[in-house]
Amino acid sequence: MRIIDAQIHLWAGDSAPPHHWRAPYTVEAALRDMDLAGVDRAINCPATWDAASNDYAVEAAEQHPDRFATLGWFPLDRDADESLVDTWLERPGMLGLRFLLVGPELESRLASGGLDWLWAAADRRGIAVGVWVMPAHLSCVGDIAARYPNMRLMIDHLATNPFETLPDAAAHLDALLALARHPNVGVKATGVPGLATDAYPYASTHAVLRQVYDAYGAERMFWGTDITRLRCSWHAAVTMFTEELPWLRGRDLELVMGRAVAEWTGWH
Repeated sequence: MRIIDAQIHLWAGDSAPPHHWRAPYTVEAALRDMDLAGVDRAINCPATWDAASNDYAVEAAEQHPDRFATLGWFPLDRDADESLVDTWLERPGMLGLRFLLVGPELESRLASGGLDWLWAAADRRGIAVGVWVMPAHLSCVGDIAARYPNMRLMIDHLATNPFETLPDAAAHLDALLALARHPNVGVKATGVPGLATDAYPYASTHAVLRQVYDAYGAERMFWGTDITRLRCSWHAAVTMFTEELPWLRGRDLELVMGRAVAEWTGWH
């Protein structure tokens, strides 16, 4: 079984937000940890807090194309336009795009249609786009998915707030499950150990995972870690899925642990 992490961050600078405590997280560190945990590949979402992270992502993909690929980002300022999408997709190892749509300005533009040019560009190209949105804006994601069916959306971290644990972290679960009716919406099951209120195997999270699995199916549920903010080992984040979820076995386990995200992003 090929194991692919749906989201990590690589960066070489010293800066990082407090909740990403493994800082910096270099290519060399990631390769070492991946080998120890039996992780074959990882999709790098360049750190938004490090200005050099996009260039570093290209270096990682060029040097280790069998281990790293990228969902890139660019500033969604007033000068951004569709030409940037092609410019970004031409970079080595680029599978698609990924954006943090948090904060008053971006949330307002998300809700008002101010980012429709981006969704239209992604839709015309049929690419994967990862989004981290707050639970209150999941309905906006549903509207976008309906209007741009050729774009493959990926919702980060089960749409949870990284500073919350269960049960508060899953207060929006019904809204997340409702988005499963859109066939072009998938969910990253990333950062899950950080939601737990108990120790390994983090049984407090298993019911949430089962509901996501039942709604989205193995083809649209993508295992991953966001490893730099987890306090557990990468190996533990793997085995909580591969060994501790009795309902996840066979072909479905292979899909959730990597095959599905490779197909969703076109990383063949």
